[in-house]
Amino acid sequence: MITEAVLALSTVATWGASAQPVGPAAPDLTYRLAVHTSAGGSDLRIRLTNAYGESPLAVGHAFVGTRRGGAAVAGNRPLSFGGSASVTIPAGGTLWSDPLPGTVPARSDLLVSLSITGGPATATGHGMAMQTSYLATGDHSADQGAAAFTRQTGSWFYLDSISVRARTGTVAVLGDSITDGWQSTMDKNNRWPDYLARRLAAAPGLGLTGVVNEGISGNKVLADGAGDSALKRLDRDVLSQPGLRTVILFEGVNDLKGDNGATAAGLVAGYRQIIARAHAAGVCVVGATVLPFQGWGEWTPAAEQVRQQVNAFVRTGGEFDATVDLDAALRSPYDPTRLFPPFDGGDHIHPNDKGMMAIADAVDLRALRCAPMPMPYPMGGPGLAG
Repeated sequence: MITEAVLALSTVATWGASAQPVGPAAPDLTYRLAVHTSAGGSDLRIRLTNAYGESPLAVGHAFVGTRRGGAAVAGNRPLSFGGSASVTIPAGGTLWSDPLPGTVPARSDLLVSLSITGGPATATGHGMAMQTSYLATGDHSADQGAAAFTRQTGSWFYLDSISVRARTGTVAVLGDSITDGWQSTMDKNNRWPDYLARRLAAAPGLGLTGVVNEGISGNKVLADGAGDSALKRLDRDVLSQPGLRTVILFEGVNDLKGDNGATAAGLVAGYRQIIARAHAAGVCVVGATVLPFQGWGEWTPAAEQVRQQVNAFVRTGGEFDATVDLDAALRSPYDPTRLFPPFDGGDHIHPNDKGMMAIADAVDLRALRCAPMPMPYPMGGPGLAG
């Protein structure tokens, strides 16, 4: 087993959120964004994104400190970009800050404050944070206190990754609203990747304590909709994360439900493309089965049939480096087309906090220390019939 003690010190992602357009941008605001890290380390950096901006984004100042409660921050420290306090990020671009000297404990509650002085019409961020953040008019990024932050938001803006230097690696979860945490308790870090991070923190010998949540509510594997498709955003949101060792792929239900009409062959071909591209980047892929969702308004018998075919491929296709059978872990013993009622958040498709914990508990942590294996088919190769 590779342990943290023998891993080289390197830059690893400790927090992440997938970029998407989050509505009209507002200039002359300070966003104070609440985030919860996974891996601890030194030399913290943040990555800012203007992925959906039509014009350059002007950032006046950026600060980061430890959250004291609400919008109050302790040890608020300035970040720089190429030695400058301010930075302009081009349309469609991203940019890392300079390393901030000092250490960040594992599982820290941080507040990242961004003063936006001008920019595009469309704001880039992450819509469903399941975390309360704060807004102030004008530049209050250096403030320690909360007085100026009179407004709240449930989204993150312009921030999509945080890294540290550490002797560990990172796991990224590519998913939809279930991974994004819908129906988990707001402000409690009870999304299933949070539970996974806590499990990994208790098993440091695996050398994987970084976890980044790359879920987008409503996201699909094959088609754009709520954010770019998983295929389109894979490089930007997942493979670009520093220190990445393993991807957990847990998407497909939005492709199946309602009128979306994905076939098993189409989804398998999409999975194969993700596997091949991750392997080309030296990253292994753990495949997760699609959860049951009868009771959700867009469930159909045809979608259930495709779900069963796709899950059979995940379980027995032999093309993922490892698998986790979330369907088996969360389905009802009385009706396998439905979620087990104690895990159901109430809408019959999204698990509650107990269900989120059950997802994380179903993951074999040792399987996350996998090595990429060769693909039997080229990208977009043979799939299932149907």
